[in-house]
Amino acid sequence: MPLTNDHNDVEAAQPLNVVVAGSTSAAGQAVIAALLAKGARVAAVDLDATRLEALAETYPGTKTYVCNLSNPEAVEKLAAEVRNDLGSVEGLIHLVGGWRGGEGITGQRDEDWDILHTSIMTTLRNTTRAFYADLEASPRGRLAIVSAVAAAKPTAGGASYSAIKAASEAWVLGVADGFNAAQSGHKTEPKEQTSAAVVFVVKALLDDAMKEAAPHRKFPGYTHVNELGEHVAALFDAPASGLNGTRQHLA
Repeated sequence: MPLTNDHNDVEAAQPLNVVVAGSTSAAGQAVIAALLAKGARVAAVDLDATRLEALAETYPGTKTYVCNLSNPEAVEKLAAEVRNDLGSVEGLIHLVGGWRGGEGITGQRDEDWDILHTSIMTTLRNTTRAFYADLEASPRGRLAIVSAVAAAKPTAGGASYSAIKAASEAWVLGVADGFNAAQSGHKTEPKEQTSAAVVFVVKALLDDAMKEAAPHRKFPGYTHVNELGEHVAALFDAPASGLNGTRQHLA
């Protein structure tokens, strides 16, 4: 029997378990809605227990976890809990972020740098390391982050934000190389590429609350969070060979 048929049979037999980090944001909720519509089981992770409770009421069946993702020990504990509750993880969607700017290069404050590095880079590093083995072993393992056009076109005022976004992209591309080396790029026993790490690039994200708050504003080049959700859900249907290590511009 061809390998692709076996692969499809495995997909059909296993539930799609996806961890969404930064789940209570507008982007997180849109991604969760798209994944639930696909039949996935979602582990929603955030630091705010109250917002997670509200999320669970809005999206019944979602399993919620309170976790400080900047703490590596807490993330390892989270990974064990998710595996115990749902089983092996097929997807990790990292939506933890934030923005801080300053007045030119000399106005890039150390406090802002530390906050951005912790919220964006540290949480990404911790979560990908904790779930890496699951994603590599999965027949449809997917890692995705949302980056910004500013990572490649930084301004002086946003230099700290752009630098950390660029670093997060580099980390994801490093994960992609790991997936490749273990699968289709294996030196002695190459096999079908089943895992992929992807960077979605946007100018900025847009949600309905933003539109309602500024009804006359056009938001040119912005990506609606519902569109992001659709792209995330579609990752699990597309061949990993065409996804792994790609930067997909949604802007």
